[in-house]
Amino acid sequence: MESQINCQILPSLLSSFVDTLVDFSVSGGLFLPPEPNPNSDLITTQNAKNPKYPTCLAPLQTVFPQPTRLIAIGDLHGDLFKAKQALRLAGLIDPNDRWSGGSSTVVQVGDILDRGGDEIKLLYFFEKLKREAAKVGGTVITMNGNHEIMNVDGDFRYVTPNGLKEFENWAMWQHVGNFMKKMCGGLDGNVVIDDPFDGMPKEFRGIKPELLNGVRARMAALRPNGLISKRFLSKNQTVVVVGESVFVHGGLLPKHVVYGLERVNEEVRDWIHGLKSKVANQLVRGRHSIVWLRNFSNELAKDCDCSTLEHVLETIPGVKRMIMGHTIQEHGINGVCSNRAIRIDVGMSRGCNNGLPEVLEINDKSEVKILTSNPLYWKEYEASLSANKKDRLGSLIPGQRAKQVEVNA
Repeated sequence: MESQINCQILPSLLSSFVDTLVDFSVSGGLFLPPEPNPNSDLITTQNAKNPKYPTCLAPLQTVFPQPTRLIAIGDLHGDLFKAKQALRLAGLIDPNDRWSGGSSTVVQVGDILDRGGDEIKLLYFFEKLKREAAKVGGTVITMNGNHEIMNVDGDFRYVTPNGLKEFENWAMWQHVGNFMKKMCGGLDGNVVIDDPFDGMPKEFRGIKPELLNGVRARMAALRPNGLISKRFLSKNQTVVVVGESVFVHGGLLPKHVVYGLERVNEEVRDWIHGLKSKVANQLVRGRHSIVWLRNFSNELAKDCDCSTLEHVLETIPGVKRMIMGHTIQEHGINGVCSNRAIRIDVGMSRGCNNGLPEVLEINDKSEVKILTSNPLYWKEYEASLSANKKDRLGSLIPGQRAKQVEVNA
């Protein structure tokens, strides 16, 4: 048709414009800066039968050197407001929400999904911070928690109505973007996103009609090889070592270390990316898996399996402590097993315990302290710091005061 716009000469420009518009609309108004290393996860092997689909991706980095400043952030559960509070508490973002942490390294230990309505916005926000930090020598690491795995598995027990609405809005903008691209005759079909609902059932048994579109959109986005899971979650580590600390959402057992930390990351990543049809249950499902384990986060120190923890740490070269989320600590970040297990989930999301933000800070000498917005802790913090200064861990609230908080769906 003569009236149809011919975009053969500008396919890349058009596609980029539409993608930016869609990203801006679903992220709460963010413009993602260019990726500093756009080829960092390039395919290392191509599928000869279908070059569009890889058979192998570049390895995820599992071990990082000790940075000058290391910040650990616990579970965020769909609460962008509280996430920004935690980041500002650590001096990592400025009043305009831009990265201000310089060469710092940040580890967020998983559970961005569920219990809140800002899940997609959080994924985009951390992606923005990753790119901004990389430009100035900083590093932002995001990890898989049990709720990321549950959603990839299609387990939506902890999803909120606002969470469904956010994904329904995301799906609408995917359709808008596709429609805009298809308006241009001669546009390369490879730049048009496939229908995000391709292969999705029209109905789900037991789902209320008013929730159906949100459930379908969420499953389409987060299933293995889904647009959101592949773009964001497949880049997450499941276990990571930074300096003398190993980070994990739930915990590690000796069998996980024997399995291989790099292998864990790559197999979980490949499953989320859609390259593998399944992933071992011992890694991501069940109470003894990496993302569900609570052996080192029980409410009382006497109930924590310190001997197993010691064995695990001894088998990971150079590691002295394990840092985990998953189990809400009512009295804030704390350590058990002589501070070899540090629990950092303070339930800060308003969908959980609405706890006051706290983060863990580790300096280049591997000295650990808590940064808290709770004024009630300051006197205790100062007294504890003086009493244990020689151990460099005095800022950790004694583990005997820790209390696990149960949060229902």
